[in-house]
Order: sequence, then structure tokens, then C-alpha cells
Amino acid sequence: MKRYFGFIVLIALVIVAAVTSYRTSAARTKEAEREADFRRVQSVYLERVGWMRTNPDEASYRDELKPFFKTYFDDVDEHLTRFDGNKKFDGYLAELEKRAESGGEKKDARAGDRKAFYEYARKQFDNLREGRYRPIWTATDKGMRLDVVSSDVVMVMGKPQVRLQLALWGAQRTEKDEGKVKKMVTSASFETVWKLTDAKGKLLGEMRGGDPSMKIDYPERLIPEFPPQMVLGHYDLDLLPADVAKLETTINISSHAASGGNANATYTWKLDVPSEWKLGANETWEGATQEERPEEEIDPAKASAKKGE
Repeated sequence: MKRYFGFIVLIALVIVAAVTSYRTSAARTKEAEREADFRRVQSVYLERVGWMRTNPDEASYRDELKPFFKTYFDDVDEHLTRFDGNKKFDGYLAELEKRAESGGEKKDARAGDRKAFYEYARKQFDNLREGRYRPIWTATDKGMRLDVVSSDVVMVMGKPQVRLQLALWGAQRTEKDEGKVKKMVTSASFETVWKLTDAKGKLLGEMRGGDPSMKIDYPERLIPEFPPQMVLGHYDLDLLPADVAKLETTINISSHAASGGNANATYTWKLDVPSEWKLGANETWEGATQEERPEEEIDPAKASAKKGE
């Protein structure tokens, strides 16, 4: 019996190695299938989203939002069910926790910021997934759609401000392979002007802004199942003077394509200013500065009078 013991051990080791190799190969095959199927889900979405980004009819765009995203997330759910995926969509948080545990005494100084960005994207993700995405204003230009998702008055550092939450569909982006890491680079530069006028159209003030706060130009890094090619962010505006009646917002967005072209889109949103966006009658507008402007630029009535001379 001892004579055959070594041979038996050898056979057992061969069997174990074969089983291990088979399981490893099966796991790799399943992972490749999972990745291919997820690319299919995203590809189908990208084939369909072109119309949603460019549809010039606002009413039909709004009507199609819910069924459009339902179709996408039904595909996502089927994919996750088939491959035992994470239906809690919190993999990024688990990644942050793992990073914190492995870091020992060296803590990630930006861990709180990273979690805040995840939660910001997650809120919009849940709205899209649960059929609650209802922008208050929308427009399309140069193949990109800009939605103003909400305009609530929120407290920012103890101060009430108007938060304009935005979602941009279709900005150009390029995936760059940096060795072990693949990085998605999105091109979307914002320049925004707000013009404040009274009931007669007289210019009372103007504000300017660059890129939005909490700008997330690759939400899929935080939630892989986030609908592809969207940019999120918001502007926080101080409450406006009591005598402001109308607000004109012009948002210019530049997006550079990998092929070399530029898409320069302009979106103009005009609205009557809600009372909750205004300061009280005796409150002053903080941070205001004065500059010289031609009279006809400030007051359209005077411009008309000059034309009549």
C-alpha cells in the first residue's frame, strides 16, 4: 500500500489542479460574458438615446421619458439577475470602505467628498430608475440636451440659495488607457450668464458662472449602471432683489470631439421670478458690484427712443 501512496497523492493533486483550473476558466468565461452583456445593454441604450437628446418637441420628449428609462432599467435588471449583480448599486461605497480598511493609519482625506459625490449621483439615478425624473425646463442644441432638473431653495452654509440642478445629455467623451487604469475624459465646459430685469425689461443686475458645482462628468464611475454619457451638477444662486421680475439664463456649453470638432451649444431659459427666490423688500443683495453700461443696454425704453430720433 505504501508503494502506491505517492502515486495516489500525485493523482489527487492532478485532480485538484484540474478542478481549480476548470473553476478559474469558468469564472473567467462568466466574467467575459457578463462584461459583453453589459456592453450590449449600454449599446442598446446609446442606439436609442439619440432621439431623446435631439427631439425638438418638448411635449413628446417629456411623454417619452418614463418609457425610455423603463426600457433601459428593465434591461439592467435582467442583466443583474442573470449574472448575480449588485442590485443595491452601492459597489462604490464598498470600494471606499475597503480602501479605508486597507489604508491603515493613512486615511483618504477626500473620502467624505467621494461619498458625497456618490450620494449626489445616486439621488439622480434613483429618480431616473423609479420614473420620477421630471425636469422643469429642457432644451436641445448641437446634439446635446440640457435639463434643469429642479430649482429648490436650499440652505447652503446657513444661507438660503436657489439651487438649479442640471443634467446634460450627450457631451463628447473619450476613454483613455493609462496602463492598468482606464480613464474616461468628458469634454463639457460651461459659461453661464443670468440677467435680472424688472417688469418693464430694465436691466437690474447680471451674474456670471463657469462650471457647475458638484460637476460629475462620468457618473458610471460611481454607479456603473447609470445611463451613459450624462453630466450632472448644479448652480447655487443668492436670493434675488425684491424688484427683480424676470430672469434670463443663458448657458453656453462647449464640447470637443475626439475627431477634432467642437460642439458649441447655447440654451436660453426665460422665466418670471418666483416670490420664494426673492429677498425681502428691505434686504440688500450681497456681493453686488457696479459697472458702467450704455443706457440703451440697461433700459430698452431708452433704446427705442434713440431709434425714433
